[in-house]
Amino acid sequence: MPTHCVLCGWGVLAQAYDSDDLGKETSGAQTLLNNSHMDGEQSSLVAPAEVNTSLSVPVDTKAVLHCPPILSTEVVVTTWAIIFRDKSSCTRAYRRDNNETKDSNCMDTRITWVSRPDQNPALQIDPVATMHDGYYTCEMVTPDGNFHHGYYLQVLVPPEVTLFQSGNGTAVCKAAVGKPAAQISWTPEGTCDTKQEHWDNGTVTVQSTCCWEGHRVPYVSCSISHVTGNKSLSLAMGPGIKCKLKKTEATPVVEEDEMQPYASYTEKNNPLYDTVNKVKISQVLQSEVDGLGLGIS
Repeated sequence: MPTHCVLCGWGVLAQAYDSDDLGKETSGAQTLLNNSHMDGEQSSLVAPAEVNTSLSVPVDTKAVLHCPPILSTEVVVTTWAIIFRDKSSCTRAYRRDNNETKDSNCMDTRITWVSRPDQNPALQIDPVATMHDGYYTCEMVTPDGNFHHGYYLQVLVPPEVTLFQSGNGTAVCKAAVGKPAAQISWTPEGTCDTKQEHWDNGTVTVQSTCCWEGHRVPYVSCSISHVTGNKSLSLAMGPGIKCKLKKTEATPVVEEDEMQPYASYTEKNNPLYDTVNKVKISQVLQSEVDGLGLGIS
């Protein structure tokens, strides 16, 4: 079984299509580069920086990921390479000259081409689930070089929120199975203990337990802050109950680098959207298209 990697095989394809006839074609992206660097009567081609985009999508919605804005008639091969949160991978490729598509390890029927890849090579996920967290890259091979755009996709899950008074008089505010973790605050402020429980699908349950020992507090409210929306719940505290909070060792909150499991990149802003690389091609890119059977002899 061949080893699957992100964006493999472009070196062979780029070299195979570097013929005199194809060399006469002008890439729309390269023309854009020339026109955008005009200085008086002189122009120069300056390759843009690598482009990666962070994309957050609510769970159970539809996500569409676009390739670089290159004319379809100039594209030799288009490949989508995906690395999911669990380190599994999927590759979809389309070769224009013989109108051929190939997949490798793509078993999820929710991930498909938006339409015919010769007309629109965008990728869609419908509906989005937590397992679709990952790094998605579209690479387009043209006679003028390889263009690519990468997406870090983060799936957002709104937490299920509850507020209640426990038997020992404490108030408990819970934001269950949210993604990323929610933040909880109290009014009035009390002596609180907040814990997090992490689940295999990337969601987090946050529970905050508060006590106002020595104070008569008739009403309390907890505020839940989350990227999918904020909520506030209020609770009338039962009379005659003196709360007692059993303090436990605080659970450290670690700021996770969400990008680490998939890829490490430096995000650079560039108005030209995507990258053209004519010479600098990683050796790891060799095996994927060969494994898909799209290599050019």
